[in-house]
Amino acid sequence: MIIMVKKKGLFKAIGMLATAGVLAFSLITGAGILREKAVNTSADGNWGLSFQQEGEAPTGNATPEYLQQFNSYYADDTKEKVLYLTFDAGYENGHTAKILDTLKQHKVKAAFFLVGNYIKTSPEMVRRMVKEGHLVGNHTFTHPDMSEIATKEAFQKELSQLEQEYQEVTGKKMKKYYRPPQGKYSEANLKMAKEMGYKTIFWSLAYVDWYESDQPTKEEAFEKLIPRVHPGAIVLLHSTSKTNCEILDELLTKWEDMGYQFRSLEEL
Repeated sequence: MIIMVKKKGLFKAIGMLATAGVLAFSLITGAGILREKAVNTSADGNWGLSFQQEGEAPTGNATPEYLQQFNSYYADDTKEKVLYLTFDAGYENGHTAKILDTLKQHKVKAAFFLVGNYIKTSPEMVRRMVKEGHLVGNHTFTHPDMSEIATKEAFQKELSQLEQEYQEVTGKKMKKYYRPPQGKYSEANLKMAKEMGYKTIFWSLAYVDWYESDQPTKEEAFEKLIPRVHPGAIVLLHSTSKTNCEILDELLTKWEDMGYQFRSLEEL
């Protein structure tokens, strides 16, 4: 899957998709012809966004009204300058401690969506997240393509195994917030998550930050994250990103200087 960015009336491919889903909203056909994908009221497959105007919420490939019937969200429907900061983490590579230090400095409560491997290998970091008031969300136990999981039993197993691992490490029950790996989902998934008491959390602001060996520069990160920020944004970053670790203090300061405040997903 290729991320497409509109520039001077043309679309430019900027990278391959991994754990963050589709950030923009176009297709390349088998003949190599670029076609813009229409906005649907509902959609299965990949979460996608189309940024139309700087400073305004993007359009998702499923409407807020459609998602809300499944207790699912990709942004807060508000004009208030509030942001919901979230991190996805499949493994620990040494950046999370500094990220947590920066969040504490700015008094920001974030959400960390973790997989089973992270909780098993980095229990102390998970306990620190909880101790410092951050929400730990469910990113599934093995990080599969959940849209291909057809049975309720298999779907529930992915979430309940992570719940169990989290409770063993923290002594607490996991709060019911779920993010589909790679942003891949189906309507059946959304229904199953709701039946388990979960809110499904997508995002309205992200960028290509997950390639550990090909990190964006500070300038590239700010080019995406500053103009596209908008009231009520659910921001997705990866805690494995060296760039995110290095720029987070300045990034939060820039957003604060723009008048933004940060809220926990529990206030969404």
